[in-house]
Amino acid sequence: MTVATATARPLRIGPIALDVPVVLAPMAGITNTAFRRLCREYGAGLYVSEMITSRALVERNDSTMRLIRHHESETPRSIQLYGVDPATIAEAVRIIVAEDHADHIDLNFGCPVPKVTRRGGGAALPWKSRLFADIVTQAVKAAGAIPLTVKMRKGIDHDHLTFIEAGRAAEDAGAAAVALHARTAGEYYSGHADWNAIGELKQAVTSIPVLGNGDIWSADDAVRMMAQTECDGVVVGRGCLGRPWLFGELAAAFGAESTPVDATLGFVADAFRRHAELLVEFFDDEDHGCRDVRKHVAWYFKGYPVGGDIRTGLATASSLQEIDDLLGQLDRESPYPGADAEGQRGRAGRPKRTVLPDKWLESREIGVSTSEMMRGAEIENSGG
Repeated sequence: MTVATATARPLRIGPIALDVPVVLAPMAGITNTAFRRLCREYGAGLYVSEMITSRALVERNDSTMRLIRHHESETPRSIQLYGVDPATIAEAVRIIVAEDHADHIDLNFGCPVPKVTRRGGGAALPWKSRLFADIVTQAVKAAGAIPLTVKMRKGIDHDHLTFIEAGRAAEDAGAAAVALHARTAGEYYSGHADWNAIGELKQAVTSIPVLGNGDIWSADDAVRMMAQTECDGVVVGRGCLGRPWLFGELAAAFGAESTPVDATLGFVADAFRRHAELLVEFFDDEDHGCRDVRKHVAWYFKGYPVGGDIRTGLATASSLQEIDDLLGQLDRESPYPGADAEGQRGRAGRPKRTVLPDKWLESREIGVSTSEMMRGAEIENSGG
């Protein structure tokens, strides 16, 4: 694999100095402690937790309190919060700060899934401009010296774009950085990310870093995005699924020390085994950890000559010994398959109409009945 290189580009988010301008995007069911630790073993950057529901944190939901824990090797520690109520989000931030759970907090305004947007959360929320500004303002105040950032999408659809206004509002509210997934909620994960929008946001938001997200499948893509948009860093999501060593390639591309990777089938098998091992440790349950790694099988072995029986076995294994036995059947010397292993991975699908609360688009303001409905969003999604 050949990787384009760029001039060393450190990134500062508030007091946090990163050697490379790279952030791991929060992904539900993926970016738990195990995956974050694995990615760190290959490269540098800021590694963000799964999305945490603010009300669940305030109520100290057991699974949520587990999700916000970090391994002692993780530094800096980063947590992403989701919510729709300024007071609840601010209280969740205060808990994180007072109990020293994180060194960085991110707010999610980019989630496009129906169970979130139908209650006005995620990518739907910036349409209510005053509410958005109020949430960021109160969260920044509660965070104190802890840097707080915002991740968002372009808007609900092409007729209801919010990213420039929201970016400026976040900047005015004291956010330490803003990140843009360059798709609308309606585009979901389909088509191609609009990198030009990242450049537009960079021109509009000038006093804090602007990070770009969308269609970074390789280190080359990251270098091209930063050159094209002049953004200050990249946020990597689906591109690292089954390829945690992408963070090593990114580190090398941006001038940091990194061990070159020869992604033979044996190398990939070892990475998969390490992921399973870390999941077992995270869940403190071998069966649970081995079940959780099943979702990663297709991503790790995309393009490699791994037979259907072995793939099926890995996708049903319930012990590390079963995984070892199956991996032992692979041809470890099989070389990196090139294009067959590259490109898009994870969710894609088609554009879809964003599910919104009734009459959501009729006003940029929040009425009393809408406010009550939105509070239910955090209860419904309680548990992280």
